[in-house]
Amino acid sequence: MEEMRKDRQNELSELKTKLRETEVILNGTKKIVEDGFQKIQELQKELDRVKKENNDSFNRIAELCEVNERHQEINGKLQTMLTELQEENKKLHDHLNKQVENARKSGM
Repeated sequence: MEEMRKDRQNELSELKTKLRETEVILNGTKKIVEDGFQKIQELQKELDRVKKENNDSFNRIAELCEVNERHQEINGKLQTMLTELQEENKKLHDHLNKQVENARKSGM
């Protein structure tokens, strides 16, 4: 009976030791999980920030593309006007040269 009692006490002592070891492992695992969860939350915030920044950049690019298209249209119109004015200027130049030449021929 006494021997059985000692066996039970030894078994109980071993179980208590295993329980403490298991508690240490569980606490360590809990800490790892908590740290992992915190890291996931930080990464999610960073991902959300980068997604917003990316979206804002795409919107800005779209706005700038619209401005660029308008500028190209305006530049095209200005180029057409410049060409027309250069042609008109040449005609006026030629007309004035002809008048000066005619005036010289007539003795003026």
